[in-house]
This record gives sequence, structure tokens and C-alpha cells, in this order.
Amino acid sequence: MADQVTLPTEADTVAFGESLGRRLRAGDLVLLAGPLGAGKTVLTRGIAAGLGVSGRVSSPTFVLARVHPAGAAGVPLVHVDAYRLGGDLAQLDDLDLDTDLEASAVIVEWGEGSAERLSSDYLVVRLERREDDVRTATLEPHGTWKERL
Repeated sequence: MADQVTLPTEADTVAFGESLGRRLRAGDLVLLAGPLGAGKTVLTRGIAAGLGVSGRVSSPTFVLARVHPAGAAGVPLVHVDAYRLGGDLAQLDDLDLDTDLEASAVIVEWGEGSAERLSSDYLVVRLERREDDVRTATLEPHGTWKERL
């Protein structure tokens, strides 16, 4: 059963991300799903704040992945945008995310359908943007995430 959270403002999306980020630990994989403009990068900014990582969080669309060094929580963040990969698993393998996953929290935008093969334990956060600009986040836990939420 999936849990759903309503996020009326950008600040609410960031705050929800911070709450999630405070729960992340090395080895966690979070997949962000949703259309363009749904708030995936905004949510990632909140997750980064919750982890206390340093560096500006922006969409890694053109570089595919950004690594943010560990901050207060001691867990680095790897932020991946798999949109341009178009499901090309070879390119995903080239990013060496399975190695990063051991020591970092890995957030993958547009990774559904390919990145979940990195671990049987992952969380999908499905973001939707309604016509009134309110976002909803649906949490879909897999593996050990079912007990953690």
C-alpha cells in the first residue's frame, strides 16, 4: 500500500524532502518519478538539506550525475538524472552507481524501469502536479523500505 502526501507549495516539497533526507543512510536508493515540472529536483534539494550535504543542488540533466560530499549526517548524496539515458542500461552501468550506492544515498530522477535493478531495497517517490499547482507525492516502498516508512 502506498502512502500519499499533499504538497501545496514549493516550501512544502522542500520540507518533505528534508524529512526524507534525515532518514536516508549510505546504501539507500530513491527513485523519483513524475512528469516534467512535477518537483523532482525541488524534492532533491530538500533531501540534500536533510542530509546536510554541501553544494548547490540543481538538475544534473546535462552531466547525468552530481556528487555532493557528506555533510552533517555523514552520508554523501549522488543525484542522477536518467532522462537522457532513455533506458540505456549500458550508460547507466557506466555511471558506476552500484559502487556509489555502497557509500552514498543515491537519488535517481527518471530512473524507474532501469535503476531499480541496482538494489532490491528502494523507494519510489511518484510526484504529480495538479492543475492548481499542488503536488502530491506517493511513496512506493520496496524491500526493506516497507518496514522503514
